[in-house]
Amino acid sequence: MIFVRLEPESEDLTLPKPNTVLQLLNRLQLGRTQALVIRSGELLTPDRRIHDGDRIEIRKVTSAG
Repeated sequence: MIFVRLEPESEDLTLPKPNTVLQLLNRLQLGRTQALVIRSGELLTPDRRIHDGDRIEIRKVTSAG
């Protein structure tokens, strides 16, 4: 299981472990350009592996132009 904090909703989720960041984003129905994925202060790219017990923060990105 991994622990996910969605921002700006301040929603906490517990999910079965996806293998990669891209799989996590797909499970949450987010595109790779719609959110920043952070683990222990480090930005993760879509190809990075996720490990059991990870605490991940997902910050949805908005554009105001």
